[in-house]
Amino acid sequence: MNSATGSDDPRDYLLDQGYENYTETDHATWNTLARRQRDILKGRIADQFLDGLDRLGIGEEGIPDFRAMNQRLRAAIGWEVVAVPGLIPDLAFFRLLADRKFPAGFWIRKPEQIDYIEEPDIFHDVFGHVPLIMQPIYADYLEAYGKAGLVAAEHGALKRLARLYWYTVEFGLAQTPQGLRIVGAGIASSPGETVFSLESPSSNRIGFDLARVMRTLYRIDDYQETYFVLDGVEAWPSLDLDRLIPLWKELEAQEDIQPGEIQSEDRVLTNGDGSYHRDKAKSAA
Repeated sequence: MNSATGSDDPRDYLLDQGYENYTETDHATWNTLARRQRDILKGRIADQFLDGLDRLGIGEEGIPDFRAMNQRLRAAIGWEVVAVPGLIPDLAFFRLLADRKFPAGFWIRKPEQIDYIEEPDIFHDVFGHVPLIMQPIYADYLEAYGKAGLVAAEHGALKRLARLYWYTVEFGLAQTPQGLRIVGAGIASSPGETVFSLESPSSNRIGFDLARVMRTLYRIDDYQETYFVLDGVEAWPSLDLDRLIPLWKELEAQEDIQPGEIQSEDRVLTNGDGSYHRDKAKSAA
């Protein structure tokens, strides 16, 4: 989710991608990222993600041109990607999603930032997020999320929606017949977290529960201490407002849950040993 301040009208942030302004270095950076990430995602990402990459032509032929990509998106699913300058205010973000428009940064990291950037760039936004939008149930989930966000703003529940987005759209895992697979864009665009999320003994992996997720704090500065696991690649939660509004009121009386904490009622798939974050804290002390 976004956290910038400013106008809540999404039209104030829409830009032309400026495709002709990308340099050879920009395209080469994209190709390096895409090649590396596609290789490391094999056997770890949901098949639907790889199918979306192929159907949209998101590959190693340079930065995608939104005009060409949107022709395929609109024809298949009624969505489009729109260029924005970076993080935009929450309400503008929600309104775009509710209108089946996905906001994406148009700039790409520098070669010296190849392994890490603080603010999401076009590689994270397009390579990480857009392929699954070709999955109808996921596309509908994003639209419903945008509509729920607008209502959450009226009920003081934005932090609940931020946590839901974080633990599903950005850092979600899902059960498949082949085992656990990645569905979150924050993982799918990060080589380190791709491996860590599935294979590290450090983190918890817990069955998805809507109320539990909306109570849980998260880390923005490192790999996650807990990942929530959907029951399937198509098991995105229903965001029925008749259910959400009473749930938000109920959660007001409950304490937040720390990122690495396990609750007695959790469906624990992996009880992590916390070694990664504990060792990192010791080395920083």
